[in-house]
Amino acid sequence: MTLENRLIPILREGIHIIKMVLFKTMRNGLAERYPHQERTFINQLTGAMINELFCTPNQEEPFLSFAITNRPLIDEGMKRIADDFPELRIPLTDALRVQFLCDSQEGLDNTVMLTQARDLGILIAERDIPLPDNFMTLARSLGEGSHVTHQAHIGSA
Repeated sequence: MTLENRLIPILREGIHIIKMVLFKTMRNGLAERYPHQERTFINQLTGAMINELFCTPNQEEPFLSFAITNRPLIDEGMKRIADDFPELRIPLTDALRVQFLCDSQEGLDNTVMLTQARDLGILIAERDIPLPDNFMTLARSLGEGSHVTHQAHIGSA
């Protein structure tokens, strides 16, 4: 097994940790913004926004129907991520770039993801692409600070 083959799953775990921190943070913000909505709705909206940001839409029901029905809310929320969660721009920039690199190594072109994040004001263009060790240190410290472990998963969100 080559170094790249071993490194990609490790880096993807770091991406996952950052997604979980984003989920936890966004869910709380959306619950405040939509106080009359049920927790299930807030969870699905949060998951749909994260899936949209990382260009990984969930094609399974009921998530697919939720995303179609709530497209305006998802789009509105996407436009607010950079302003509502400025403290997450650095880890999101790094996670999006690392996901792009991992996807590229696996033959996937996910340029749209970076372009979208840039257009939404999330991606910090002048930030250097992180080295694997630095990225994993950032992900782990962010996860520990948010009480998200590497074993936690978004699941179907």
